[in-house]
Amino acid sequence: MSKKIVCKNKKAFHDYHIDQIFEAGMVLKGPEVKSLRAGKANLRDGYALIKNGELFLYNVHISPYSFATHVSPDPLRVRKLLLHKGELKKLIGKLHEKGIALIPLRIYFIENGKAKIELGLARGKKLYDKRAALKEKQSHRDIDRDLRRQD
Repeated sequence: MSKKIVCKNKKAFHDYHIDQIFEAGMVLKGPEVKSLRAGKANLRDGYALIKNGELFLYNVHISPYSFATHVSPDPLRVRKLLLHKGELKKLIGKLHEKGIALIPLRIYFIENGKAKIELGLARGKKLYDKRAALKEKQSHRDIDRDLRRQD
């Protein structure tokens, strides 16, 4: 299954421990889909919440489509996400735990042209965890660099 990735939330893996990943559909308007196809989205400050048994996405910026013939929707509007009832019930239980957040990791299009969003069940990292992760990443880079030089 090929995916055309629109945008990624790179800071999410730096700032959070991702425990579980969910895939959800998005309820979008026409110009928003066109904007996503052009890669005009930002997930940096986004998060998802459950209200009245439904999942909603907040603070995800999808830029207005410049060639739209009618009024474009608000770039930061609240968007409804589509999940199966079983997954939604799991999420409701997990989100009541302290320190757990649901954050968007990436937006992509699947083969049939539908926009999907990957949500991560996240737990915040402490500063020393971030430092350790950076140190480990740097050591892996050094090892890979040394191995390439030996070839």
